[in-house]
Amino acid sequence: MGQAHVARRHWWPFALPAFLLVLAFFLLPFLLNVRFAFTRWTGYVEDISWNGLDNLRSMAEQGVLTGALEATLTYAVIAMVVQNAFSLSLALALQRSGRVNSAFRAVFFLPVLIAPVAAGYIWGAIVAPAGPLNRAIGLIVPGFDYAWLGHGFSALATTAFIDAWKWSGLTTLVYIAGLNAIPRSLIESATMDGANAWQRFWRILFRLLAPAFTFTIVVTLIGALSAFDIIMATTRGGPGDSTTVLNIAVFTQYGGGFFGTASALSLVVTALVAGIALPLIAFLRSREIEA
Repeated sequence: MGQAHVARRHWWPFALPAFLLVLAFFLLPFLLNVRFAFTRWTGYVEDISWNGLDNLRSMAEQGVLTGALEATLTYAVIAMVVQNAFSLSLALALQRSGRVNSAFRAVFFLPVLIAPVAAGYIWGAIVAPAGPLNRAIGLIVPGFDYAWLGHGFSALATTAFIDAWKWSGLTTLVYIAGLNAIPRSLIESATMDGANAWQRFWRILFRLLAPAFTFTIVVTLIGALSAFDIIMATTRGGPGDSTTVLNIAVFTQYGGGFFGTASALSLVVTALVAGIALPLIAFLRSREIEA
């Protein structure tokens, strides 16, 4: 009892280095960013002055804030839906252990190891008007020539698809782990009772995969809301402002010397992630309990 009490009293020296790192590289920069988000701070004026909500107001009046919010939410929903649907399908196909399935798991996990910028450049070449994708479609539809990154919605959807492809290997492994944790006896009993494949999936697998859904949906959505690298490597926010998500808008404002508005937009990213993630986690966790 005495040793346990001493251990509880002397835990803080071990936690202190981690706490200092979090304080120096996460908490302090965040607090400074909050302060500068409400100031008039540019590269064209020496003084930094308080201006309240003027940064957000000016971004809204120019259409930057509303456009970036719309693009960010659309991008996040597309990437989250595509990634989870694709990963769950792969997990159902590759659930059983074996040499062939293990090889396919490794192949589908390879994109996770590729840097997001590299993935963006690779796919940028693939979906180019003279790229392999249009040539393959041209074998079926002669003369097919489409600029996937040259039109508003298709550019946003294409970059979201690249994001989903990039991280699908990770969520596939999570789904495989969730499927393998479900007792086989439940599936066998349902099969003996006459349940078909769809009924077994919807009534048993889908419900018991609730913990895996909580992790994958939240992680994929948060990652997509924070998108930057892939869009910079493919469209740089274009054509026009169609793929200018919030982090691209932050980069543009900062690069233009408008540091206060960049800080304000980055604060919007934080608020958006927290405002969506926390209620979503609470809802999905309640679904776990019901399942």
